[in-house]
Amino acid sequence: MPRTKSPFSNNSSSDSKIWVGIALMVIIIDQLTKLFTVHQIAELSSHPITSFLNWVLVYNPGAAFSFLANGTGWQKWFFIGIGSIAVLVMIWLLIRHASQRIFCFSISLILGGAIGNLIDRFNHGAVVDFIDVYYQQYHWPAFNVADSAITAGTMLLIIDELIRVIKQR
Repeated sequence: MPRTKSPFSNNSSSDSKIWVGIALMVIIIDQLTKLFTVHQIAELSSHPITSFLNWVLVYNPGAAFSFLANGTGWQKWFFIGIGSIAVLVMIWLLIRHASQRIFCFSISLILGGAIGNLIDRFNHGAVVDFIDVYYQQYHWPAFNVADSAITAGTMLLIIDELIRVIKQR
């Protein structure tokens, strides 16, 4: 009787370990930078680093760009639920497509960022943001390493899909 190939066998397993390792590195760097910030500066304070960058400490109970930040607390569990489902889907994608390098690298970045922000929601009820980029009077919403990894992973995912579509033509 022929055996079906397990997604955990041979190359798939070693590739999956690489992708999980990348996600873990993102989580560790994200959490260490947040921990350092929380212990070094006061909430809502701002420390200039360059002419366009401040080190700040803000807690964002909402999603990107403070979406739903003014909720009464229900949004914490809403975002934890959505984040947890997203994490499970990304783990499944990494296992199923472990040999697709650009795809899995981008998913690993997004996964690490999602878990990093989920940890914040459990620990603080909000996401810890500390990078404030600005130009003159315009300030981009504060963000963190997890947000940066999610953004980079999303950009790579788009590039990977564009490459795939172009190759199919």
